[in-house]
Amino acid sequence: MVVNNESVGVVETRYYEVDFPVVLECGEVLDDVVIAYETYGELNKEKDNVVFVCHALTGDAHAAGWHEGDRKPGWWDILIGPGKALNSEEYFIICSNVLGGCKGTTGPSSINPLTCEPYGLDFPVITVRDMVDVQKILVDSLGIDELQVVIGGSMGGMQVLQWLVSYPGMVKKAIPIATTGMSSPQQIAFNEVGRQAIISDLNWDHGDYYRTGNVPKNGLSIARMIAHITYLSEQSMYLKFGRDLQDKDEVTYDLNMDFQVESYLHHQGESFVKRFDANSYLYITKAVDLFDLSVNGSLIDGFKSVDSKVLVVAVDSDWLYPTDQLMEVVTALSANDVEVSFSEIKSSYGHDAFLLEKGQLNYVISQFLADNVVGDLMNIKVPTIKEDAKIEQAAELMFDQQVTHLPVVRDDNTLIGIVTSWDLSKSIVTKTNDLKDIMTKSVKFCYAEDSIEDISRKMKKYDISSLPVVDADFKLEGIITTDQISHWISSYKY
Repeated sequence: MVVNNESVGVVETRYYEVDFPVVLECGEVLDDVVIAYETYGELNKEKDNVVFVCHALTGDAHAAGWHEGDRKPGWWDILIGPGKALNSEEYFIICSNVLGGCKGTTGPSSINPLTCEPYGLDFPVITVRDMVDVQKILVDSLGIDELQVVIGGSMGGMQVLQWLVSYPGMVKKAIPIATTGMSSPQQIAFNEVGRQAIISDLNWDHGDYYRTGNVPKNGLSIARMIAHITYLSEQSMYLKFGRDLQDKDEVTYDLNMDFQVESYLHHQGESFVKRFDANSYLYITKAVDLFDLSVNGSLIDGFKSVDSKVLVVAVDSDWLYPTDQLMEVVTALSANDVEVSFSEIKSSYGHDAFLLEKGQLNYVISQFLADNVVGDLMNIKVPTIKEDAKIEQAAELMFDQQVTHLPVVRDDNTLIGIVTSWDLSKSIVTKTNDLKDIMTKSVKFCYAEDSIEDISRKMKKYDISSLPVVDADFKLEGIITTDQISHWISSYKY
């Protein structure tokens, strides 16, 4: 175990026990759901520095840092830690094991509270939406109501897109990588062959192998071998193996392994069996197959509710989730006036590049996350008050919400003024009870697309600590404060 100053250090997996029934998309209910998760960094006072990391098909909650005795760090340690794109000195980063998994979150290998035996095939069919709903339960349990960033690759990217659809407005920025808006027939076909390899293994025993302890190793190993081929590019296989022989000088002309690539796939299969549950593989791949965010066959209609800033990242050599599928996502988001950008990583690694391309990933993600306009920093959950309110109401609201500025709005959310804690003090001297008598009507304001540097100069010029953010129709969109800007400046300099 090698821990350095670029690592989040030694970490532990934690567990949250859900104390209410979880209703699934299929209509069935799960009781006593447990969620395994890890966190890195510190949650700030405002609870608005949260990054949620979504893992891929066979990943887990251990995204970064080291467990005691580890020989390698978490699966996305290249991106998470001090000074990296997901900077643990700036963000509070959460990663949880998905529903249906086998690394601590409830899945088919978990104990069914009704039978006190492992679920096996009694576990209900789950979807990516169910996975995200359970993640939302975890986020709620931590008292968090806004996610600064949701990010993930492959199946993790599907979860990112599902977050945007299921919980619009809760996610400020989203980064789906090497993924799709709906699983294609080819992707479904590869998953089905893998599932059949498991089901055909006699030790699978209709999913009841927990009872005998005879794990369907051969079937699960073959399923992993099939999947792993799709994660690599043809170029990466040539560079890594070519037609080199394994532990021999010439072909033996029998049915034993001759080539290094064969040995490599067998090693991948054998090591996978040691860390993953066969039934979890069945259920999770089925969830991937069912993934489809289109409505009536249209991704444009499926993304109508999206209200986040999005960076879509593709890999040029990825033939499992090729660039054209990512471009469909970009097109559908753009058609809904979503602020979306696109980046294609150049790599020979194929689909696995989202786990390996440290330099490119850190660069494109850091550039996207760099807050440089008001819309990136502003608080969108703003307490407001109406003009006909009494001063006592304003004082109570300020105290409850712990704010010093209250925008005054009409019923349609049009900004007409602002009242400050200083104004409340003034009301004591003037002995007035009506808010309209003390509020400032000539309000300084800004737009979401204004640069932070320009707004910072404006606030300094007029000696104000808070600016309402409005749209072109003067409807209130949020508020930005000098505290937010100061925090951004210190983070930027770091």
